[in-house]
Amino acid sequence: MRVSNRQHRSSQTATPHKERGQLERENERLSRENERLRQELIDRNKKLADVEKHISDAEKQIADLERQLGLRRQNSTTSSKPPSSDGLAGEPRKRGSKRKKSCRKPGGQPGHTGRWRGLAPAERVNEVIDLLPARCRHCDCRFPADSRKVATQGDPRRHQVTELPQIEAHITEYRCQNAVCPDCGKGTQAELPQALRGHFGPDLTALIGYLTEVCRMPRRVVRELLEQVLGIPLSLGSIQNSWEEASDAVAEPCAELEKQLPLAPVINSDETGYRTNGEKRWLWALVAPGFVFYKIALTRGTEVLVQLLGAIYAGILCSDRCPSYVKYHKGEGQFCWAHFKRNILGVEQVAKTTDAERFCRDALALHARLFRLWHRFGAGPGIRYGPVTREQLIAKSIPLEKKFFALADRYADSGDREVRNLARAMLKNFERFFAFLRNDGVEPTNNSAERALRCAVQWRKTSFGSRSAQGEVAAARLLTVKSTCRMQSREPLRYLASAIRAHRCDQQVPSLLKTASTT
Repeated sequence: MRVSNRQHRSSQTATPHKERGQLERENERLSRENERLRQELIDRNKKLADVEKHISDAEKQIADLERQLGLRRQNSTTSSKPPSSDGLAGEPRKRGSKRKKSCRKPGGQPGHTGRWRGLAPAERVNEVIDLLPARCRHCDCRFPADSRKVATQGDPRRHQVTELPQIEAHITEYRCQNAVCPDCGKGTQAELPQALRGHFGPDLTALIGYLTEVCRMPRRVVRELLEQVLGIPLSLGSIQNSWEEASDAVAEPCAELEKQLPLAPVINSDETGYRTNGEKRWLWALVAPGFVFYKIALTRGTEVLVQLLGAIYAGILCSDRCPSYVKYHKGEGQFCWAHFKRNILGVEQVAKTTDAERFCRDALALHARLFRLWHRFGAGPGIRYGPVTREQLIAKSIPLEKKFFALADRYADSGDREVRNLARAMLKNFERFFAFLRNDGVEPTNNSAERALRCAVQWRKTSFGSRSAQGEVAAARLLTVKSTCRMQSREPLRYLASAIRAHRCDQQVPSLLKTASTT
């Protein structure tokens, strides 16, 4: 009995020890499991963070690629690229109105007043030939061969044929005789007059300058034209010498225009790239009332403006938002709305944010309203809603200016970088966007300077620039003569001929200023 009680007490004592050991082992197992799960959670959180970072990087890369694709799709209507850079393989730029294409056939429509080449006046006709029929259309009777024996009735049907005359070069030979003196018996040879220096007359020299600069013909093409059409064999060196002589002849009038630039009340300016022997240059075009001046410089910086317009320009300088103009001109100016509109369209095409969509939508709507008002001011009585005076233009534009300012102020701190830049640019230079409303002679765009550069760019693409500093000066001078004569409705060829003739005789060359008498 004692033994059994002892065994029972020992068994009761062993049971708590056994359960405690099991609990400790279970606790260790659960601790290990908890540690394992905690480690798995850490690993999964790390993997999740890596995946999220990878997704974020991928989204940034996609946004960057979309932006690059949008930039590559931009053309001359959504950026400052020239129209020639659009290419034939790219997306065509939208032209004209947004109306649906008409189903009408091309050409004149029913009821349209026809247009045809009119007859030249009788005093302009060089030769008149009367034509008579050989036989009568009714009875087949033969008419007399002598036209004076044929009776006519009514007015004849007139038909004119314009033809080129036989073109031949007029060559004059001057023989400088060696006269013998009756007193001393020695010979004295006659000297050529100053006006006869050179082997080509003023008209031919002017024609060479006209073909190369105004018609933008390469020198080899000019040589072939003169040789095949006029029968005048020339070398490329002779063509170059004639071109340089034309440049020397107009040096004084071009210098006069350069002195007149700082006095102009309004100037539109723009610049484009140029090459001289493969080295980078910049071709400047400054359009003033009555003339255009070109300058080829080493830079597009403010030092060129200081050289041409002086340290301080008192007039209104119209330009795009190039930093050179902003840094130079602190007075009243006008920024080009065409450039700004292209910037807005470019942001609309590239950006994908809500701010970009709303800003571009509102800005373009205000731009359209502003220019409808401007066209009413400039188009005259034929405009749809009637013309407006300068006072009405200013009064009606005030609400639009306030809306533009409010729009720019609203998006000045936008999260979209492109939108923020445009909004802050308008706020910073707000007055320079609306100078055209209050000043006569100021346009809202810089199109006059861009049109002046267009002919220069076309000539540059065929000539590949210049090869010397003298060539740069000659190109700028002849471009100045060409554009200024066209602005003043003068004939460049006739002006060049008169300038070369006066230059050879050491006489005063006709001025290119609009107030001067034309030749």
